[in-house]
Amino acid sequence: MNERILEIRSLRKEFGGVVAVKDLDLSVDRGSITALIGPNGAGKTTVFHMITGFLRPTRGDITFDGVALQGRPVYTIAEMAIARTFQNVQIFSNMSALENVMVGRHLRSRSGFLGSLLVPPFFRREEKEIRKAAARWLEFVGLGDLARLPAGSLPLGSQRMLEIARALAMEPKMILLDEPASGLNARETVAMGELVREIREMGITVVLVEHDMELVMDISDQVNVINFGSLIARGTPREIQANPEVIAAYLGE
Repeated sequence: MNERILEIRSLRKEFGGVVAVKDLDLSVDRGSITALIGPNGAGKTTVFHMITGFLRPTRGDITFDGVALQGRPVYTIAEMAIARTFQNVQIFSNMSALENVMVGRHLRSRSGFLGSLLVPPFFRREEKEIRKAAARWLEFVGLGDLARLPAGSLPLGSQRMLEIARALAMEPKMILLDEPASGLNARETVAMGELVREIREMGITVVLVEHDMELVMDISDQVNVINFGSLIARGTPREIQANPEVIAAYLGE
């Protein structure tokens, strides 16, 4: 697993006089589970926003699968097979769980806006395929029995699983998970860890921002630690746990 799928070089993001990300160098191996950890305000989610086009870097380079990402709009980056979830769950509360996942799957549809208006036979066939694929992803994350329920009525743990199912329906090469275990109980956190491993086993690269250190150290292949927007350590979970700078800056002496 030494082929790099994501390369970040000298990445910087300034908000006025505040430097949120400071000349960050980061790489992600294809097929890995790579964690990005650090104190609150270290710049982790800002990095995710820049990778996915929600924020433009002040300067620096982001390369995914050999293609530069900076300057591309969000929808183009999504079409390049990068999916993500959010720190605060983003779902369509009034739509069913199944419909939420179908939204993600529509990224891979071919009919377009005109097809949705005219409803030709190929559009109906494709819509049926999208519904079947969405149902399979719901089953994959353990929500198959909840497909018809309004997404907003689901508990937080199920909503986080739903958001992951929607991201997976996009057929990503890489998925960015922003604090997927936040707000989950111990049982749900274990289930989340198992799901992340299963995603990796499918050949999808996982990049994880997470504060649950037990989860991070249990499932990650590589851990990157940032503090004040800069990378201070990279290594295996065992190496990170023994790193004095990490202990002082984040894990606590």
